[in-house]
Order: sequence, then structure tokens, then C-alpha cells
Amino acid sequence: MNDDFQKFLDELRSRISIAEVVGEKVKLQKRGREYTGLCPFHQEKTPSFTINESKGFYHCFGCGAHGDAIKFLMDKDGLPYIEAVKKLAARVGLTLPAFSKESQEAAQKRKSLYEIMELAAAFFEKNLYMPIGAQGLSYLRQKRGLSDENIKRFRLGYAPNNKGLKAFLSSKGVSEEDMADLGLITVPEDKTRQPSDFFRDRVMIPIMDKQNNIIAFGGRILGDGQPKYLNSPETPIFNKRRILYNMNNAREPAYNQKRLIICEGYMDVIALDCFGFGYAVAPLGTALTEEQILEAWKVCNNPTLCFDGDSAGIRAAIRSVDRILPNLRAGYSANYIFLKEAKDPDELLHKLGAEVFERHLQRAKPLVDILWHKCKMNKETETPEQKALIEKEIFEEVAKIKDNQIRNYYAQEMKKRIYYTFGRGAEFKNSQQVIQPSSSIGTYTPNRSRKNINSKTGQDYHLVKKPPLNDLFLRKIVAAMIIYPKLSIDYEEQLMSFEIEKSPMAKILNEIIEIVQEDKSIDSDIMIEKLKLNFKTEIENLWELNMYKLQKTDFLDLKTEINEGLKEIQLKQIDKEIKECMTLIKQAPENADENYNRYKQLIVERNKFLATEE
Repeated sequence: MNDDFQKFLDELRSRISIAEVVGEKVKLQKRGREYTGLCPFHQEKTPSFTINESKGFYHCFGCGAHGDAIKFLMDKDGLPYIEAVKKLAARVGLTLPAFSKESQEAAQKRKSLYEIMELAAAFFEKNLYMPIGAQGLSYLRQKRGLSDENIKRFRLGYAPNNKGLKAFLSSKGVSEEDMADLGLITVPEDKTRQPSDFFRDRVMIPIMDKQNNIIAFGGRILGDGQPKYLNSPETPIFNKRRILYNMNNAREPAYNQKRLIICEGYMDVIALDCFGFGYAVAPLGTALTEEQILEAWKVCNNPTLCFDGDSAGIRAAIRSVDRILPNLRAGYSANYIFLKEAKDPDELLHKLGAEVFERHLQRAKPLVDILWHKCKMNKETETPEQKALIEKEIFEEVAKIKDNQIRNYYAQEMKKRIYYTFGRGAEFKNSQQVIQPSSSIGTYTPNRSRKNINSKTGQDYHLVKKPPLNDLFLRKIVAAMIIYPKLSIDYEEQLMSFEIEKSPMAKILNEIIEIVQEDKSIDSDIMIEKLKLNFKTEIENLWELNMYKLQKTDFLDLKTEINEGLKEIQLKQIDKEIKECMTLIKQAPENADENYNRYKQLIVERNKFLATEE
């Protein structure tokens, strides 16, 4: 069979839910790990027809009918083989490949790309146990607590801080063009400079598809540099929006145990596996996508999304609600857990053990609770108008659900909650609170016009000073605005609330704002050309810019990164001034009342900020 067509069939079978296909013709019931129903191919009164979703086939113990989704359409609808394939392909948005010499060459090319990635993985694995990889091995063993068996299972490795991979692959006859296409090397725009390895001085984590082909890598830096994690860019064999890390290992145990944990990072997945939770996966450095949710539902119809207990984790949870809501259907949803005892699952498991994490799983909150709190928390409910606004927003969210039946049930549930919460004037108890929704940047703006009056002296003072914006974070903001110039419009006013260090980056930031004011539709390439007129060296040395370009970072992901960074800086400034007040109260008793009054107002301000942040 044509290799390209075989690959297409593998892709089709991975995307199709055989239970959904058969369920349109046969009334099915879930029984344990399988679905059962009356066989459509012979007369029977007792169900003997079964569907195995994980393995993708049906079987009748009465008449012996057996096959996959393609065979079912052929036998039930009388379709020719190709027509059945075309019908299923159209269902999931795939295009049937051409049967030509060109497609055969493309299949062979794809196979060779997998072989190159396998070579790269073997190179990284070997380096981990060589003297050059000693620091990486120590990091995995000592800091992460992994055994050699764990390291081998996940094929972890080390990328040296040189051009070792490029030299190794070249010695195996791999072209620079293929290395660049796979994101293994970077090719400078300046042709006088030599290409270099994309991953350097990082612990390497291979990313595999469901057929266990290595399609990409994640690299974790050793030390405190940035970015902490660096992922392969999109390539001919890697689409990060569709892949969930570790699904190749987690698929079978997830289906068998009816459990799938979706957490935030690679090391969380590995830690969960080591502690007996072998059904954990993670998105690849981005927010959970609709494609990844649909992929998760193929093995577990109610996965548990695990988020860090900090404000960033809560915001990520809210983003996931927006992605899941439109795709809800009967029997398919998601649960949520938030870890308050530790910053992530890896830390919690090593500090408190698997039993504590299991308790979190047992107490997971359903999606409907998260949606309710997303719409209600941090909203004023004193007047009928304020309550009506919340109700309006709730039903706008419910309207996003495409499935009519699910939408109606959500509407009923929300009406009931609105009645018991607002209709009787009852407050939703703090003990019932799950999360608080994030707000857009600007909810807390410590600017010059924000003043408070001392009740005794009548003297006014600035409640919170402008927090300083360091050059390291400013580099990220500048790089993001170069990639997406319209970001400067979103953040121009907000950045005025910060003290920006005098540096070339500050000058570039001002230049970007001026350029966008003149041409709001300017694109990234022209922006770079304009900036290079005055800041050529700075732009060429802006590694954050190259990173965002190589990773094809999403606009919303960059906004989230900037928002979280700015909010963290704002909170640090408030905490700093609270500590200063406490010091002044002790050192200057004669002004204790004034300083204590300011201290209390700062505490209130901090609590308000945390409430809107979370």
C-alpha cells in the first residue's frame, strides 16, 4: 500500500471515534470499558455487539461481524472502500491524499524525518551519561528525584552547549536543510554566520506521537536563565496544537482506568507517572487547545485538568473553560483541581506523597462549577442592575455551547443557582468558592492620580508608588510588540504606570509606540526594518525575538505572559510598601497612627488586587 495513504489511514483512525460513528446507527450503552448494543448485522434480542473505543474496532459475539469504522460504513451503508474513507475523512476535516509518485516521495521524506529525530534523541540520551552531561544527569537525579529507569522510560537526554548535534547529524549524512526544517538548528539571517544547535545546555525531553515516533523536543534550561522551557517550533511532522505530551504512554491506562490527568508541564507528567499516575499528559508550552481537548476525549470522556494553585494556574483554568464549553456533548466534560499546598504536581508529590494528590482527584470540581464562579466572582451584587448584568453574562457563556441538549441543561442549572444566590438574597458562601476569574491588565493601576487622604492630618499621599519594570522583562515586552505591533496599543497606557529603567530597550519601546501611532496596520517585518535603522545591534541581539519567531508564539499566549509578569511586579511593589510601613511604625512611634492608617489601606489594596488577580 502507498506509504502516504497508509499514514493518512493511521491519522484518520486516530481522529475518528468509532463509538460516535456506530452510535449514529446503533443505540449503544456504556458497559465498563466498552459500549454494547443490538447487532445491526443480524437479528437479536440480547446485545452481543460491542465497541472498543481504545482499540478502534467493533465485534459481534453472535454473528462474528468485526472491523473498524471504515468497515462498518462499508457493511452497514453498502459503500465502496474509498467512499467510506472519504466520508469519514470529511467528518474530521481530512483530505484524501493523491495516489502519485509525488505522494510516495512525500511519505518517504516523512519517514526520513522521523529517522533524523530518532538520531537526535539518541545523541541527547548518550550525552546525558557522558562527562559533558553530568550537570543534566545530576539535575534529573537530585533535583527531580528520577531514577535511571524513569530517565530511560521517558528517553530524557542532554543537549551540550556547543554545535555537537549539528556535527553528529552531519556525520550521518543529514543535510542542514532537514535539520532546520525539524527545528534542530537555527540558521542566522546573516549569511556570514554559521548555523548552530537550537537546543544548548538543556535537559532534553522527547515528544512523541501516538505511534511512538519522535516529532519534537522540549528543553529545560539548567539554572535560572530564560526561557526556562524551550520547545521545538512547528515542523512538517509537529503541530503543537494537536499533540498532548505523553499520550503515547498514557492512552491505554487512561482508557482502562477511565482517568486522564491534564497538567501544565512535562516534569509534572513524569512525576505523576513515577508516583503511579500513569495516565497524565500535558499541552506543549501553550494553553490547552480545542484540538487537544478532542484528543483527550478519545480516551477519557471526563478528564481532570490539574492547575497550579497560583493566579497563573487559575487564569489557565479559565482559558480552558472557554475552549471546552463550545465542544461539550452528552457524557463529555472535564473536572478541575487546584493545588494549594505546592506550586505544581511535581512539588506536591515529592513533599506530601501520592495519597494527597489522590484526595485532590477525589474532590475535583465539575466544569459547571468553574463556569459559575468565572461569571460571578468579584462582581458587585448589591443592586438589581448588578445582578442582572451577572445573569446576562452567565447566559452569554451558556449560549456558546453548541449542543442543544447540553445548552438547555446548563441553562436550567444556572437559573437554579441564580435563584438561590440572588432570588433569595443569599450569598454564596466562601467555603463554596472554587476560583476567582482573572481580570485584564489595568484592574490595578498604581498611577500618580491615585491618592488617599489621611483622616487626621488631611494630608494626601500616593498610596502605591510606580513599580519598577526591569530590563529583562522589558526585553520580552519589546520582542512581543515587534512580533505583534498592535500589542503596543493594548499596553501603551498601562506601561505608563511603571517606572521603566533607562536602557536601549526603553528607547526601542518608545520607538515602537511612535511607529504604530503613525501606522496601526504595520506588520512585523516592516517593524523590524524600521527599528534596525536606529537599533540594528540591539534587534539582532534580542534573543527573545528569535525565540518567539521560531516557536510561532500565539498572540493570546504573549498577552497572557505579559499580563502575568506585570501583575507579579505590581504585587511585589505593594508588598514592599507594606513592609516599609511596618518598619516605620516601629521606628517612628510619633507617626504611628498615620503609618498604621496607610498600612491598613495598603492591606486592603493588596487584598483587592489578589481578588481581581485570582
